[in-house]
Amino acid sequence: EVQLVESGGGLVQPGESLRLSCAASGFPFSSYPMTWVRQVPGKGLESVATIYAGGTIEYGDALKGRFTIYRDNDKSMVYLQMNNLTAEDTARYYCEIRGQNYWGKGTMVTVSS
Repeated sequence: EVQLVESGGGLVQPGESLRLSCAASGFPFSSYPMTWVRQVPGKGLESVATIYAGGTIEYGDALKGRFTIYRDNDKSMVYLQMNNLTAEDTARYYCEIRGQNYWGKGTMVTVSS
């Protein structure tokens, strides 16, 4: 059974950092591209970053430079380092196997002073 479990969200102040983690199991993790997506309450999904099996990375245009995605294939983990957070980053963040319609339950990030 495919499982994706996100963690690391929370309440932070503007300018602070968070690292989100996604623990994957039930599939050959190293062979699949992984994506972080986010959803602002009441709004649509936004792709944050994707890391492909070969290491190629794509970022959403508005996020490049502040967010870093990376993966540890030995641990079947994918991470999202988020720096200089703003209120506009407040959202529920999900880990996804890109193109496979498998999602975790997400982790909530709230940026507020």
